[in-house]
Amino acid sequence: MPGQKIRQDIPFVAIDLLPLIFILPIAHYFFRDFQYSMSEWIMLSVFVFLWCMVEYLVKHRYTRFYQKFQERITSHFKTYITLVIIECAVLWFMPVSSDFWKYAITIMLGVFGLDLLINFLIIEMISVNTSKPKYVVVAGTGNKAKIIEDQVNTSHNNGYHLKGFISCDQLDECVIESKRVLSDLDNINDFLQVNDIDEIVIALPDDQKKNILKVLSVADYYGIRVRYVLDYHELFGNNYKITRMGQVDTVNIRELPIDGKVAGFFKNCFDKLFAAIALICLLPLFLIVAALIKLESRGPVFYCPIRIGKGGKPFKVYKFRSMRNSDDCAGGTRSTQCNDPRITRLGKILRKFSIDELPQFINVLLGSMSVVGPRPHRRFLNRQLQENVYHYMLRQYVKPGVTGWAQVNGWRGPTDTEEQKRQRTLHDLWYIENWSFRLDVKIIFLTVFSPKAHQAAF
Repeated sequence: MPGQKIRQDIPFVAIDLLPLIFILPIAHYFFRDFQYSMSEWIMLSVFVFLWCMVEYLVKHRYTRFYQKFQERITSHFKTYITLVIIECAVLWFMPVSSDFWKYAITIMLGVFGLDLLINFLIIEMISVNTSKPKYVVVAGTGNKAKIIEDQVNTSHNNGYHLKGFISCDQLDECVIESKRVLSDLDNINDFLQVNDIDEIVIALPDDQKKNILKVLSVADYYGIRVRYVLDYHELFGNNYKITRMGQVDTVNIRELPIDGKVAGFFKNCFDKLFAAIALICLLPLFLIVAALIKLESRGPVFYCPIRIGKGGKPFKVYKFRSMRNSDDCAGGTRSTQCNDPRITRLGKILRKFSIDELPQFINVLLGSMSVVGPRPHRRFLNRQLQENVYHYMLRQYVKPGVTGWAQVNGWRGPTDTEEQKRQRTLHDLWYIENWSFRLDVKIIFLTVFSPKAHQAAF
């Protein structure tokens, strides 16, 4: 999950930032008489930003502890060459003094040397502690055992060496190759006496309590660590998380990437910052649109219908009024049609380019919406889709968005056919199950530049 991945990367990103923390004040000390201009302050900020971005994007530098020394050296050099080329290109086009060039080069060289030292000292300590592989056997030959085998084979984790499997019940279907089955439960003592095993993974069905206890007893006798596999995939799919409630293990069903505290915090901060900047930049346009609406027809500037948000809670949406009259804001059931006579001449332009939706950044600031998410629906349409589309209500686990994955893929507008209803819901569910910050940025980009995002606007 992205949220979990971010949490795993934070310590290593912090390691990569240590050289900047040391080198910047040292470089400043040697250039203490140097007065920064506004452009040079900007350049310094750009340097730090690019450093952080490049360090984070080149994840393989610090996620693969088991890389050979030469591979890690090569990886570091590639990162620094990329960084230096980008920094020099930016410096070349910026009006900075020769002193600032010296300052920047000092930082680059100092950071390069210190970063190599810090990274390799820390990563080498981690590697020393994890360099010796653990020899593992799996108790079981059924579906759980096959999942463990697949995970070990695809993870390329040199910390574990899967020696084979122990057959525990002749009645269970064996899905493991016969040559990988090393022994059975009755002869496990003989096997452990002549084989150096660090860990036993119990991958047996929950109803085989007797066999599970026997494996535990044998493992305790030989002082071997034990792991027990809890497989909820068949019941709950991919999106679940095991947590603790006091002294009890619980399973959070429908755990989503955005549910992580770090991921949720960053998305919320991004939403508020993006919405604030958008409203400030769009203020002149808002004033012009508001004046044109008042000049063309009587009525308020904003149309504020009630929509259903996160957790099924209703909220008021801010939109520019594009019609002469409309349904009741709270209980309306009439959808907009192509060439709808209620739409004003100005409204056609506003709706074609989605300008009428821009005031919803106010909702983002108020916390009822996100910049990106499933589009909010009327209560009537919500009930209709809930009754007709499987898992539709899962989209209410997250805040609705000003734009969304369904919209940029051409599934905005009418929901007259079953296919339109199904595709909109499937795209919304795919978004919430695969959320990442990069996906949000992609959707924002497609909202502006993709023809699909506006093809059903009327």
